[in-house]
Amino acid sequence: MINIIPILLVGIDSLKEYLALHVLTCLVPAFFLAGAIASLMSKESLLKYLGGGTKRYVSYTIAATSGCLLAVCSCTVLPLFAGIYRRGAGIGPATAFLYSAPAINILAVVYTAQAIGYDLGVARAIAAILLSVFIGLAMAFAFEMRTKEKILENVQIPIVSQPTDNQRPNYGIPSIFILLIVILVIGPSKISWGVKLPILTSVITIAVVLSSKWLTKDEQEEWMRETRTLIKMIVPLLLAGVFLAGIIIDMIPIWVIQTYLGGNSITSNAIASVSGALMYFATLTEVPIVGMLLSSGMGRGPALTLLLAGPALSLPNMIVIGRIMGAKRTFLYMLLVVTMAIISGITFGYMIGI
Repeated sequence: MINIIPILLVGIDSLKEYLALHVLTCLVPAFFLAGAIASLMSKESLLKYLGGGTKRYVSYTIAATSGCLLAVCSCTVLPLFAGIYRRGAGIGPATAFLYSAPAINILAVVYTAQAIGYDLGVARAIAAILLSVFIGLAMAFAFEMRTKEKILENVQIPIVSQPTDNQRPNYGIPSIFILLIVILVIGPSKISWGVKLPILTSVITIAVVLSSKWLTKDEQEEWMRETRTLIKMIVPLLLAGVFLAGIIIDMIPIWVIQTYLGGNSITSNAIASVSGALMYFATLTEVPIVGMLLSSGMGRGPALTLLLAGPALSLPNMIVIGRIMGAKRTFLYMLLVVTMAIISGITFGYMIGI
């Protein structure tokens, strides 16, 4: 009879580690930013740049590159994706952002190049942008009409009162968004806490003061209401997914992964892609893991495959996006990520002759 207590303890340890590393510096700022997007961002502005009717070269360029400065993982990006998706962004640009943001942040690309090779760093950046556009276009082709119907019929955009005394400058809300993004960028960074803490304290204080000054009471309440809604929708499933992912990873012997990831075959790339899609990688942690596997005989093609599939998907990520955009859309998104990562890894492997 299998003793399930050690298995449960592994899941609990994974959950503790996740909470310690992510809640304060990653998820909390991400939820506040997502709540602000859902409540304060002009629907007209969002649809102008990310809507289904926007010129594709505009919406997909913004969606594929806007995550460059955000040090987010496959889970931290979820409230941001939910915020823009609930606000009415086209499913194509929204899923392009969902894929690209965890994969192309500057910290991850630079760290990849420095730690495991400039070829992988450059390939990761280029492939992530191209794949995000392709995945977004495929999602739009498959579901755009249904998404438009959903937006027209089901999405109710809250109406909040606007300042009528012209005391808020035009740059008021953009300034608040910039401060929230700065908090999200600095929070998970590798800066020492001796430097990080006073910076975060100052930026948070400024954000609170300006929000109190420039936002009406109704806007502040709607912001907090949207933030709470996103937390209730995402956090329980996210924590359950982290718990299950920790158990699954622990049950897979490392030698099995190392044995079947050598070379540049379809099999090795497929294993790398599926394994990466199931595992959870905290921001930047995928790089040392891939470095370890490379030193154990992993091919560079499968290494790129893992770097493209791993940060973009995870078991917690799959569970939550299924709740956000439905089973059919989630299944196609997962299939596209896994398949395109495999193709990219094989292509890269052949290009460098490994």
